Amino acid sequence: MLRTSTLRGDVAASVVVFLVALPLCVGVAVASGVPAELGLITGIVGGLVTGLLPGSSLQVSGPAAGLTVLVFEAVRLYGLPALGTLVLAAGLLQLLLGALRFGRWFRAISIAVVEGMLAGIGLTIIAGQLYAMAGVAAPGSGLGKLAGLPALAASSLTSPGVLAAVAVGTGTVVLLALWPRLPARARMVPAPLAAVALATAAVALLGLPVARLEVNGLLGAIRPPGLDDLAPLAELGFLGTVVAFTLISSAESLFSAAAVDRMHDGPRTDYDKELMAQGVGNAVCGALGALPMTAVIVRSSANVRAGARTKVSRVLHGLWLLLFAALLPAALEVIPLAALAGVLVHTGWKLIPTTQLLSLWRRHRGEAVVLVCTAVAVVALNLFEGVLIGLLMAVVKTAWETSHIHLEVDEETPDGPIRVTLSGNATFLRLPKMLDTLEALPRDRHIELELSGLRHLDHACRTALTSWAAGHNREGTPAVSVPPVLTGT
Repeated sequence: MLRTSTLRGDVAASVVVFLVALPLCVGVAVASGVPAELGLITGIVGGLVTGLLPGSSLQVSGPAAGLTVLVFEAVRLYGLPALGTLVLAAGLLQLLLGALRFGRWFRAISIAVVEGMLAGIGLTIIAGQLYAMAGVAAPGSGLGKLAGLPALAASSLTSPGVLAAVAVGTGTVVLLALWPRLPARARMVPAPLAAVALATAAVALLGLPVARLEVNGLLGAIRPPGLDDLAPLAELGFLGTVVAFTLISSAESLFSAAAVDRMHDGPRTDYDKELMAQGVGNAVCGALGALPMTAVIVRSSANVRAGARTKVSRVLHGLWLLLFAALLPAALEVIPLAALAGVLVHTGWKLIPTTQLLSLWRRHRGEAVVLVCTAVAVVALNLFEGVLIGLLMAVVKTAWETSHIHLEVDEETPDGPIRVTLSGNATFLRLPKMLDTLEALPRDRHIELELSGLRHLDHACRTALTSWAAGHNREGTPAVSVPPVLTGT
C-alpha cells in the first residue's frame, strides 16, 4: 500500500510530466503531418494503458519526436487511414517479440547506430520544422530539405507574415536553450510549456499574423482500422514500414529504460515485460488510429527528477491529458504553430550528440564513423535504410576488429627451417595480409607453420592455408610442415 508521502510526491510529479507532455504530444503530431488530437490520444494511452503495465515503473510513454520522420513518410505514401493498421501491426509484433523474450536482445544494438539514427532524425526534424516555422511546404527528401534552406531564408526576409512566424519560432528556440540557466524558482515551470505559453502571449499581445493550431474533438479523431485498411499488409513495402516501426520504437523504448534505470534506485526494468507493455500500448493506439508510442526520455527524466516513486505518476499524467483534451480543447487553438515548430527544432537539436561525438572520435574512431555514416544515411535515404546501413557498418567494424591476426616469421639460421607463428583470429577479412606474408617466403626453404596460437580459424582461411601449403610443396624442394589443426588429422 502506498504511503501518503509517496502518493503526494507521485501526484506532484504527474502534474510536471503532464505539463511537459502536453506541448510535445501536440507538436509531434503536427510534425508528423497528422491531426493534433492523435498525439494527445497516444499520450493518453501511454499513461492510462502502458502506464499500468509491468516493465519499467518510472519511464513515461507517448508520441516521440524520433518517429516523426517515419510517420510523416508513411502517411505520405499510404495515407492517414493506413496509420492505424501500421501501428496496430507494430504493436502486435512487439507483443510477439516480448513473449519470445527478445527484449533483452535489443540491448545488443550498437550504441553508435542508435545515436546515429537519433542524430539523423534530429537533423531531419530541424530541417523540416524550419519550413513549418515559416509556414512553407517542405521538400520530400531529407537532402531536399537541407538544400532548400538558403532559399527559405531569403524568402522569409521578403514576407512580413513569414518573418513574424520565424521570429516567434526563433524566440521559442532561444528561450528553450536559455531556460536551464535561469534561477531554480523560474525553472519550476517545464521549459516547453513556458516557451509555448510565452510565445502564445506574445502573438496575442502584438497581434502577429501567424497560423494557429487547429483542434477538433478527440472522439472525432478516433478512426479504427477497417477490413479495407488491412489490405496493404500484403505489400512488401508496407510490411517493411511495420518492421521499421517495431524495431525503432522498441529500441528507443528499451534504451530509454536503461537510461532511466541509471537515474533512480528503485526496481530495475524487466525488458521483456516492458517490450510487451509497449506492444499493448501500440496495439491500442493502432486500434484508435493514433500515432505510435515509445518510452520518451524527456518525459521519463522529468518524472524521475520531479520525485516520482511509483507508476502512479505516469498513469495520472495520462488522466490529466484526457481531462484537458476533453474539457479545454479550445485552449490549444490559441497556440501558434511556429512555437510548436520551435519546440521541435530544439528537441531535434538535443537528439544530435555533438559533445559525445567529439569524445567518441578521440577514444573510438570506428564508432564515431559508424555514428556519422548512420546519421548521413538516415538523412540522405530514409530511416529504415539508414539504420540498416548503420547496423551493417557496425557488424563489419566489429568483424574487422575481432579478426586481428598476428604473423611472426622466425628464421633461426640462413639454411634452417623458417618458423611462421600465427596467433589471433584468422578470418577471411585478414586473408590478404596472411597470404601476402606467406607468399613472400622463399620457395626453396622448409616452412613450419605454428597455429596453436589461433583462437579461431574459419573455413576460408583453412582452405587458403591448405592450398598455399600444397602449392609450396609442389614448387619447392623441401615440404611445408602442416600441423594437425590445419589438416584435421
